[in-house]
Amino acid sequence: MNPIEGHLQTRSPLHDILAPKGIAVVGASADPTKRGYKAMVGLIKGGYRGDIYPVNPKAELILGVKAWPSVSAIPGSPELALLCTPAATVPGLIAECGRRGVKGVVILASGFGETGPEGAALEREMMAKAEAHGVRIIGPNTSGIFNLHHNINLLALDNLKPGDIGIVSQSGNMLLSLALEAQHNGQVGFSTYIGPGNQSDIGFNDYLRYLGEDENTRVATLYVEGFRDGRKFLEVARDVTAMKPVVVYKSGSTEQGRQAASSHTGALAGSYQMTVDLLRQFGVSVVQYSDEILPVAEGLGLLQRAAGKRVAVIADGGGQATIASDRLAEAGLELAELSDTSRERLRAILLPQASTRNPVDVAGSSDSHPALLAECMRIVAEDDNVDSVLLVGMFGGYSLRFAESLLGDEMRGAEAMVDLSNATDKPLVIYSLYAPIKPPALRRLHEAGLPIYASIEHAVRVLAALGERGLYLAQQEKPLEQGASEPSMLPVPSMRAVFERARQEGRDLLEYEAKALLAEHGIEVPKEQVAINRSDLVAIADEFGEIPLAMKVVSRDILHKSDAGGVKLNLVGKAALAEAFDRIMASCHDYDPNAAIEGVLVTPMARKGVEVIIGVIRDPIFGPVLMFGLGGIFVEILEDVAFRSIPLTRYDADCMVEQLKAKKVLEGARGEAGVDKAALVDLLLKVSRIVQAYPQLSELDLNPVIAYPDGYAVVDARVIVEPGQSTTSP
Repeated sequence: MNPIEGHLQTRSPLHDILAPKGIAVVGASADPTKRGYKAMVGLIKGGYRGDIYPVNPKAELILGVKAWPSVSAIPGSPELALLCTPAATVPGLIAECGRRGVKGVVILASGFGETGPEGAALEREMMAKAEAHGVRIIGPNTSGIFNLHHNINLLALDNLKPGDIGIVSQSGNMLLSLALEAQHNGQVGFSTYIGPGNQSDIGFNDYLRYLGEDENTRVATLYVEGFRDGRKFLEVARDVTAMKPVVVYKSGSTEQGRQAASSHTGALAGSYQMTVDLLRQFGVSVVQYSDEILPVAEGLGLLQRAAGKRVAVIADGGGQATIASDRLAEAGLELAELSDTSRERLRAILLPQASTRNPVDVAGSSDSHPALLAECMRIVAEDDNVDSVLLVGMFGGYSLRFAESLLGDEMRGAEAMVDLSNATDKPLVIYSLYAPIKPPALRRLHEAGLPIYASIEHAVRVLAALGERGLYLAQQEKPLEQGASEPSMLPVPSMRAVFERARQEGRDLLEYEAKALLAEHGIEVPKEQVAINRSDLVAIADEFGEIPLAMKVVSRDILHKSDAGGVKLNLVGKAALAEAFDRIMASCHDYDPNAAIEGVLVTPMARKGVEVIIGVIRDPIFGPVLMFGLGGIFVEILEDVAFRSIPLTRYDADCMVEQLKAKKVLEGARGEAGVDKAALVDLLLKVSRIVQAYPQLSELDLNPVIAYPDGYAVVDARVIVEPGQSTTSP
């Protein structure tokens, strides 16, 4: 488990706000076009059992409920107030709510920080009032909330079914889309919905913590445009995912999407790939497409986890067996290798033309006996090589496609599948052509808690989420073996002094200083020498001998050495070194006449290998983050990199290396030997610990690192120093 501090130790204060005994609707209205009207209708029609206090100075009754001229005039102390009034009225109303004992307010109005400087000033005034009076804020610029198990529906949405999926969505339209999809599905229900809006006060981490504690929520589902405190969210996610699944759809996967998210909510959207990697690091199931949100949430809620990614496919048609196999491979799942015993058992009940290799194609065996599919599922589910089972085809529609007399056999098959689901801990997932029309056999399966999908792609995405969650939980549940936890690293006094000197001089670490930092903490760096002037090259040439050398300028003012002509390669002998020194000095002077040049760095040429890059940033949303990927041209062209939050566990580092799409390059391509993955994992862990030990390290870039079958070589290193950061504390 990633040892970020923070656990769910105290009960969330949101329980009182999201399940209040009394609600004030400020701006309640009898006008059907107003939100104050819809909120009243939602509470009354939904059967809210608490006290309702409509606030409107111009009405005595609203929808038959006594109205009050102000919040101060309310006789009771409602825990929650819904503010349906313009933005300018909000600060004063919050102060009034606080004096009345209201614990939380839901602010529908826009016109705050998302609109510019004036709105930001109004938002600061609002927050000052809230802090002064102890009032928590949902929003502003929120679509509202509902809590169906407490009959609270401030959105007045119709046909909402209570269930176990909790939703937090920065888009009101996305919530509406999910609600309509659930209505069409007929089997999916919701517990709580919150629109976080601008997250001026309460943020995603607070809402996730609440859903983690909520006994009516079995799976937490979030539509996220941007986090305010991503580091805190990861801390909470680590704890919640240990208890129940968390599904996130993160918008902003393109530059255009990121711009839209920022203008919509005023949130920092950050790097999409980085966000996704960090969420998965902490057990969150991330979906790529919006139409996957509800299917994956439903599947995880019903089935929770699979032991791994080995899937057995039972199909009544070769085409769909092929499609399922393609989608499984694309999702990183495996077709399980069925045992000889399982194949013999399948051959005993199937027609001779059936294929008993995975995917299993029954080839007409079930046309007159659809319950046979249940027996096939039972056989493969009992195979130790199988982690989950996928049935694809027309189950549920045999009586419609062939003969009504088959309905009884289909129902017996459905009952056998239900019995199997109760007897095994392996997930059973069904794709059926007939899912949209909900025939009796499929209704029976759904009633029993088996997920049924009308899309092979959705079924496979659910299986992928189940496998990912199962492997993640298995890793977290492993007992720590002796020496398995990574020891902390203490800063070296001499290196703290180097950081302090660089900070005082307003510069970053020079390359040789950066490599000294690495070497001090057990990272192998090539032997190198600094030549301040031409005469130093004689001794350096004698020391290295007749081997090819590289020479690089040492300058605080020249960051991109190659652009300035500050790098010369494959230098052999004193004459070559002297000539390269002169050319570097001339080129760098032309590039920047005012650059302070300390000399050159001379080091042996690295032998050929696989170039990788390791980088660290201190992200303003997520804190310190480590990046690993293929280096050289691969970085620019493929962008094949992986991110993890620091500190890393060994499991995190292993996953980073295995995550790369082009990992076959590391394993050895076209007869080349594979690289030493264990050495790369060790390097990643040491870099993570260095970042922890030196808070004054703002960014780190090792590019390239040359990976070999027997280790690695750090060819270039750059460390950016946090300006003004004291280094005197350990």
